[in-house]
Amino acid sequence: MQVRKAIFPVAGLGTRFLPATKAQPKEMLPVVDKPLIQYAVEEAYAAGMREMIFVTGRHKRPIEDHFDMTFELEVALEQAGKNDLLEVVRSVKPSDMECIYVRQAQALGLGHAVLCGQRLVGAEPFAVLLADDLMVADPPVLKQMVDQFAHWQASILAVQEVPAEQTRRYGIVAGTPVDERLVDVSRIVEKPAPEDAPSRLGVAGRYILTPGVFREILAQPRGVGGEIQLTDGISGLLRREKVFAYRYEGRRYDCGSKEGFLEANVELALAHPEVGTHFRNFLRSLEL
Repeated sequence: MQVRKAIFPVAGLGTRFLPATKAQPKEMLPVVDKPLIQYAVEEAYAAGMREMIFVTGRHKRPIEDHFDMTFELEVALEQAGKNDLLEVVRSVKPSDMECIYVRQAQALGLGHAVLCGQRLVGAEPFAVLLADDLMVADPPVLKQMVDQFAHWQASILAVQEVPAEQTRRYGIVAGTPVDERLVDVSRIVEKPAPEDAPSRLGVAGRYILTPGVFREILAQPRGVGGEIQLTDGISGLLRREKVFAYRYEGRRYDCGSKEGFLEANVELALAHPEVGTHFRNFLRSLEL
């Protein structure tokens, strides 16, 4: 089966970026000239997905507006002959891409957010992308994972080696290596202490999951933090299906933290065709 649908859990409050996120979603914070959510949607689109499911909360209307048609802006750009900018605006939502919005009434965890998309996903495999994790890779990380799914027809989790002292921040997996990049997962634990972590392979914000995970999420009691954890649902899925962890090729920026967000802005600005050269010269001019 092909992966045609992607879920974007975007209902979080973004408290780590207050006051910037007091009146706008954290997913709309720009990295250079694009909001975080657009990077994630473009990655899903490049991986072949055409149905984008946004699990939203209150104050998330700017995300809907961003992927909607802006008639007045397009007319103004067209009349001014600014065709390059007009193409940029129209490229935000390609004509063959559908955006669907479902409300998560309560912030009950990532597992609950994924459950909110169950009726829209149905009995198909689907992707989950966390916009906080900005991935830069060629081919895109989700495309790498889709290629793995095409071969194995089983759930695929993006993973990376994390420092031992950071295991409390991640779902940690352990299992049997299949090759240099793939691990046949036998265990997954949500945010373990370093002394309890079964490995240092931390799950990054990209998943391809089979629909069987919905039943497993529903069957789980509330986990770490009193939330309905996606990790616990995946742990239940392991008893019924194969799950693989994939060491992706590429760079991940943790834009859920201020440090990672700033790193992403600096590195992507340096690589930007329009501002890169000037910005590099500016940085060199600073007495750091």
